[in-house]
Amino acid sequence: MKRMALERKISRYVLCVKNRGYTASLERRKIYRRRNDIRASRHGLIRVVDESGRDYLYPSSYFVSIAVPKPARRALSHAR
Repeated sequence: MKRMALERKISRYVLCVKNRGYTASLERRKIYRRRNDIRASRHGLIRVVDESGRDYLYPSSYFVSIAVPKPARRALSHAR
């Protein structure tokens, strides 16, 4: 139960604020969808989904969680 509650509190979307060392794969100021990965977060990593639908691990300090209004979430979830 605790794990599910924790996962609900984590924002599904993050904003990339840094891309040092990952300039080919991360765009600063771009919104990415986040996948919950408790194990990765214990190591200071975050799992984000790119345009292809694949997910990759990056340093969590490269992102900030953002609140996205419901209409925007719908638009973002259908974008590909």
